Order: sequence, then C-alpha cells, then structure tokens
Amino acid sequence: MKIADLIRKLDYHFNDIKGEAVTDPELTRALLQTEIKGIYNDSRKVEEGGLFFCIKGEITDGHKYIPQVLEKGARALVVQEDQDITPYVKGEAPVVIRVYDTRYAMAWISAAWYGNPASRMKIIGITGTKGKTTTTYMVRNILQNAGYKVGLVGTIETLYGDVKIPSPTTTPESMTLQKYFRDMADAGMEAVVMEVSSQALMMHRTQGFIFDYGIFTNLSPDHIGHGEHRDFDHYLECKSMLFKQCRVGIVNGDDPYTDRILDGHTCSVETYGLKETNDLYAEDLDLIRKPGELGIRFHVKGLLDFDAEVPMPGRFSVYNALCAIAICRHFNADTEAIRKALLGIKVRGRIEMVKVSDHFTLLIDYAHNALSLRSLLNSLRDYEPHRLVTLFGCGGDRDPERRFLMGEESGRTSDFTIITSDNPRTEDPMKIIEDIETGIKRTDGAYITIPDRKEAIAYAIHNGQEGDIIVLAGKGHEDYQIIGKTKHHMDERELIRDILEEDARRT
Repeated sequence: MKIADLIRKLDYHFNDIKGEAVTDPELTRALLQTEIKGIYNDSRKVEEGGLFFCIKGEITDGHKYIPQVLEKGARALVVQEDQDITPYVKGEAPVVIRVYDTRYAMAWISAAWYGNPASRMKIIGITGTKGKTTTTYMVRNILQNAGYKVGLVGTIETLYGDVKIPSPTTTPESMTLQKYFRDMADAGMEAVVMEVSSQALMMHRTQGFIFDYGIFTNLSPDHIGHGEHRDFDHYLECKSMLFKQCRVGIVNGDDPYTDRILDGHTCSVETYGLKETNDLYAEDLDLIRKPGELGIRFHVKGLLDFDAEVPMPGRFSVYNALCAIAICRHFNADTEAIRKALLGIKVRGRIEMVKVSDHFTLLIDYAHNALSLRSLLNSLRDYEPHRLVTLFGCGGDRDPERRFLMGEESGRTSDFTIITSDNPRTEDPMKIIEDIETGIKRTDGAYITIPDRKEAIAYAIHNGQEGDIIVLAGKGHEDYQIIGKTKHHMDERELIRDILEEDARRT
C-alpha cells in the first residue's frame, strides 16, 4: 500500500534524514508513492519494507529503536520528534513522516492499512467506571437472539464466530483493534460491541473511525495515579472524548456526572435510568430470591413498554439491562428477543452465581477496590441475607491504600470477612493481609485470615449458613494467581468444584 493512502487523513510533513522538513514538492510527491509492505509498533517484529511507529510511552521511547528497525530494512518511520538518523542510514534513505502524536497517527494509519473495516459494521462503544463488561455481554446476547452476527471486544476476551482471544487489556492498541475489526468484518459480523477504557481514549486507541453508538454507564473515581490519570477531572475528560467520536450517544441520565461527560458532545443524545425523566426508564423493581440464586424483575417504560427479568442481583443490574435495551432498540430487536436474552445472561466474574447449595448463595465478582466493593455489597444488602460474607485479598506491588480502604469497607458492610491472598506478586502475602487487617480494625467487623485462597473458599462453603450470601471478590474472570513474577493457573470455579468433589469423597 502506498504511503499516500495510509496518511491521507493525517496532518504531517516529511523530514529528511537530518530531521529537517522536506519542502521540495517533487520529492514530496515521490515519497507519497512509496510502497509499504507492513506496519509495526514492535521493533522486534519489523520486516523489510515495513513502516515503524516510534511510540513515546511511559516506560520506553520507540524513537530509540530507529537504528534496529533500519537495520531490519524498515522503509518508513512515523516520528513525533525531529531525528537526525544520518548515522544509521546505510542504503536508500527511509521515508520519515513527522506527526504531532504517533499514537494518534498509528490509529488512522492502522485503519487505512486494514481497509477501514469499522465502516462495514455497526460499532458500539461502552465507557464508564462500572458495568461495561456486563453490558457488552447483554448487548451481544440480545442482538444474537435477534439474528445478528456480533463481535465483542472487552476486558475478558475478544469474541467473534468461533474465535475466542483472551484480553490482556480492556481496549486493545489501535493496530490490534483494527486487525480484529478486519477479521470480524471478513467473518461476516454485522455489529461489534466493545468496552472503551478511559486510557484507550486518552491514548487514541479508538481513533481512525466513528462509533455508531457511544455509551456512558456511570462514573466514580478510579484509575487515578501514576501511569493512569493525574486526577478525577482528567479521568472524566478522557471518558467524555467518546461523545465527540460517535453518532448517537446513549447515557445514564441518573448519573451526577452525565452533564459534564456530554460537555462539547457532537452526537445526538438519548438517556436511560430509573427516573421518569429519562427516554427509557424502569419501574416496579422486584427482587427475586430463589434457592442459591438472586435476580431482579422490572418494567421498562418510555420508548418501550414491557416486563423484563435479569438473573443477576441489584439495582445496578437494572441499569446495565436498561443500557443494553436502549442500544438494541436501534437494531429493531423485538421485546421477546430482549427478554429471552436477558434471562439467559451470565457473565464470567461479574456477580456470577455458582450453585453450591440450596441454603445459601455464593457468587464471584471482580470487585477489586473499595468503591466497587461498596456498590456490590450495598446492592446485596437489599436481599436481606442472614449474613453477608465477603472473601477477598489485594494485589501486591500496588498502592497499599487500596488494602486499608477495602478492609474498612468490608468490615463496615459485611457481617463477616475472610481475608485471603489475591495476586501477591513480589510482596509478602502476609504483609498484604496485615494491611487489610489495619483497615478492617477501624470497624467492628468480624473476620478471619486464611492466606491460602482454596482453604479460604472451603472455609466459606463449609461454614455457610441458611440465607447467607457469600461473595468471592477480587479475582472475577481471572484464572490465575501471580506469585513472585510467575503466573500460576488458579480458577475459583475449579477450586469450588474441587472442594465439592473432595467433600463428596469424604461422605
């Protein structure tokens, strides 16, 4: 593909090998006609005739790899700093494309390289602090039930057809995302629903196309600190970028930050929520309690009118379902398809109920900070459990303040806490547990410490009482435990199964 076709939508200029701008029109025209055989953001993978993006990141600067990629035969470089590369040029001079931001340029060049595949599908982007993962699966279930072929990109995995790819990040790098889009379009997907993180928006991973639908679930302080967002205002500002990059915005009209999220928006806007002032809202909420299971019924009003039920607990499950309904309304999904899909929803590690007894309820959730734990536990309180039992640990090599806050939250909101190990990484697991204890001791909450997670889960199951709700928090969809720098396989569902099988053999 010619460079002219790759950079058509970018502001740029060409530099010579001394780092000075090319001003000769004839040379510029010649450079535009240069053929590129591949695009790369990893210097180790560069092949002859390729274009390399010099990404300036938190840990490393791609500009320093210019000598290596030229040695491998790179034909073009995308830079955001003027570079004198004269010492590294051995033969034909590479094409040097100077841009303001190489990440932004990478998104647009990647989209062009893969043939702008997003234009062949309807793209749904969901942002917010909580609810993104569950809502993407709800949308996928509903649209598939309505007869659409749907791809999904999110925190847990990327899915399309029979393809399942584990996700290292919530939103992939732009070059990977465009490759997924191309593969999905080629596989016949008609729509893609994806999670859009604040960092992805900040780092331009979702540039290069326009979302058909941009979604806002809710906002609370998160991802603030070194390497993430400098403060809450910056976090909010990054989230709001989605609504300058979509055609239709569908937002939680009840959230106190919605007006700020929509500041400067360029899309049409619809709202959903529990208040009657929203375009789509829910009323007559009814909690469902079954042996070992929890759920909620509600009536949809406004733009649609029907009864619905979700086999997941809490008011936040109603918000997630309403959000999914608001999206799928645009795809003409009928109410029966919506109702059926919602009844069958089960999301790995998101208030995921695992049946172990008719006497108490056990669920797995990804809640891994104080705010998400508070939201979860307060919602479960509505079900009036005999006891609310919370099992959790905290990750090592992370901000210790999170441990104090989670311990304090669990001690205040739970009837009983089981403190265990999560991903200790290079820290002493007992030191992490002691930090959690510091927080829980600020309350009157009863607790026990059991460092081994399997033993802790076994204790929770063996001591479950009639009417209890037991929450295994923190790991969610993860199927590993990081000890030192090694990732060991550990899936809580498998641990539960093993515990029950061992119990059966003993009886």
